Amino acid sequence: MKEEILYEMKSAYRDPFSVHAFSFGSASKTVCILGSLRGNEVQQLYICARLVRRLKQLEQDGRIRRGRGIMIVPCANISSLNIGKRFWAMDNSDINRMFPGYDQGETTQRIAAGIFSKVQGFKYGIQFSSFYLPGSFVPHVRMMETDFADMELAQLFGMPFVVLRKPVPYDTTTLNYNWQLWDTKAFSLYSCNTDTIDEAAASQAESAVLRFLSRLRIISLSVHTGYESTVIDESELLTVRTDAAGIYLPKVRIFDEVEAGQTLAVIMNALTGETLSELRAPRDGIVFFEKQSPLVMEHDSVFRIVAGLHK
Repeated sequence: MKEEILYEMKSAYRDPFSVHAFSFGSASKTVCILGSLRGNEVQQLYICARLVRRLKQLEQDGRIRRGRGIMIVPCANISSLNIGKRFWAMDNSDINRMFPGYDQGETTQRIAAGIFSKVQGFKYGIQFSSFYLPGSFVPHVRMMETDFADMELAQLFGMPFVVLRKPVPYDTTTLNYNWQLWDTKAFSLYSCNTDTIDEAAASQAESAVLRFLSRLRIISLSVHTGYESTVIDESELLTVRTDAAGIYLPKVRIFDEVEAGQTLAVIMNALTGETLSELRAPRDGIVFFEKQSPLVMEHDSVFRIVAGLHK
């Protein structure tokens, strides 16, 4: 294992801001794995740390195939992580909305440019990402619909779902999109949680990456076959929104199968305990996303359902 500083920026009052990377195998740019870009992505950091430990042992055992190189960047925003703030502390900007970056621009633009200059050129790129809403997802692989999208490759992770997303303008400044523009096969992996550690979900994500590496003959390792991934388009997901504000009490969890008319959650008056609303499933399906929040506002998106699908 080789450790290096991928990018460093001097600070007037503290230690330098540094992005560390860990490389395994040869110098070949085969796979780059990137974890936390935001300060609350603790689960993503944890998964990458597990992968660093695992690949270090695989390298010592001679299980990384000749001519293959793997780089892991566990965290690219240690400053925000240290203070528990999702975005850059000084101006609340999002590094993952700054790619490919600009080395003469604002702070997060310079960070994005420094990182991208080093992770560009890999054959495959894997990012552990998070959603803008606080909540849990069924573990899945997400790809943007570009000329470089490859659904068959995405299925090699063996995760329950592969989601194809049509990019909108703000997606064009994400790492995933820019990786693909520069000929990298890019995948975003979503674990169940973001700001808390879920051991079972982290183990599943670690296995998914090792399965992908094994099936592409990058490492020599026998891994459980996982799921035969179901491919869906993000536009097919049904969104369930609240019709009242109050205390939010979910009755189902991610990956639960639900029937049309089934109660998904109850919203209670925070002062009187009166039931204000019962949210019901619009169709049969599987719960794909569940918002995790004790309080909700009216018209909040709290569930997403894969309609018409049964387990």
